[in-house]
Amino acid sequence: MQFDTRLLHGRAIQRFANREILPPISQVSAYRYGSMEEFEKVFAHKSMGYAYTRIGNPTVSAFEQRINELEGGIGAVCCSSGMSAIMASIFAICESGDEIVASSGLYGGTIDLFRDLEKFGIHTVFSHEPDEEEIRSLITRRTRLIFGELISNPSLKVMDVQKVSKAAHENNIPLFVDSTTATPYIANPLSLGADVVIHSTSKYINGGGNSIGGIIVDGGKFPWDFDKYKVLSGFKKCKNMALLVRLRTDIWENLGGCMAPMNAFFSYIGLDTLSLRMERICKNAEALAKALDGIEGIEVNYLTLKDHPYHSFVESELRGYGGGILSFRAGSRERAFKIINNLKYACIASNIGDVRTLVIHPASTIYIHSDEETREAAGVYDDTVRVSVGIEDQNDLVSDFLEAIEGSK
Repeated sequence: MQFDTRLLHGRAIQRFANREILPPISQVSAYRYGSMEEFEKVFAHKSMGYAYTRIGNPTVSAFEQRINELEGGIGAVCCSSGMSAIMASIFAICESGDEIVASSGLYGGTIDLFRDLEKFGIHTVFSHEPDEEEIRSLITRRTRLIFGELISNPSLKVMDVQKVSKAAHENNIPLFVDSTTATPYIANPLSLGADVVIHSTSKYINGGGNSIGGIIVDGGKFPWDFDKYKVLSGFKKCKNMALLVRLRTDIWENLGGCMAPMNAFFSYIGLDTLSLRMERICKNAEALAKALDGIEGIEVNYLTLKDHPYHSFVESELRGYGGGILSFRAGSRERAFKIINNLKYACIASNIGDVRTLVIHPASTIYIHSDEETREAAGVYDDTVRVSVGIEDQNDLVSDFLEAIEGSK
């Protein structure tokens, strides 16, 4: 099946118990059993079943299975947010004394998380570019993870997943890729060589801005060295599935960052229209970028523009799409604020991936805790405006931005 058909008719689209076409919302805390013997087997993971929603829920499972099929993994674990998913995936393999090599162009909240991990003895080294050679030069005997965003937000640097995964695997290190801004519609990092893919489902997967969530999908191909990854040593018998099993039965369960059933349901519904939304969003984003490109005093950053430094990856990794995010430099913080305030249709909001166009000044919001060097490494300057393009009429959207820019002079 092609993507659009698999999205609606894939193996993960279950035949639910009462013939529902959508998964029922299992909005409960716990599940009743007929005998203690039966309940014991479920708790010991010797029998299938649900015991407590923090450690498993059928509505959440239906959503996990659907994303897992789209990404081509062996299993997925839903979390309460994208940040929770990143944290759980790191804690599942890293311990005090370990190092992470990460690309610098990360979302500000992820950078803040890596800073907090220092308190737990987990150190992060940042590369300026998400490429093979620089990342390879930063690997040490303590490195346990390579982490990056497929399309960084908002710098729009694209990771060469095939080459970076090669560098990682030559050193027996897994590559975890945050693919939130790409979505399974634009790219599949696992097929390019990544070992784990992570999404903030709050964004494009959900699409409606109505629920927070995150998901971790394990490709199941990484050959874990249990002497090197000691926190996984208790799961040796699981072999390549050790990470997934530890997440499900240990670290994720104990951290308590589970996705709420209602949020899973909203995101499951949102997933139905992912391909339609992403196609429209990408077309709108490209049209807006081209309309703004060349305006005096405006410097546009969008992947499909021919002079973009990562333009070549549009065809090789991103199926011809540039994604739903663009940014531009306005010349000054004051002018950036004026442009944002002049817009009629774009909402001033910190999310991305909504059906509505969202706009923000990242330096004063999502990068407010970062110093100037960190911000600029992430492509965020004092005059940067980030736009998460929606599905509005293309002509209205372009006119709105052109008028806002003209009125800011």
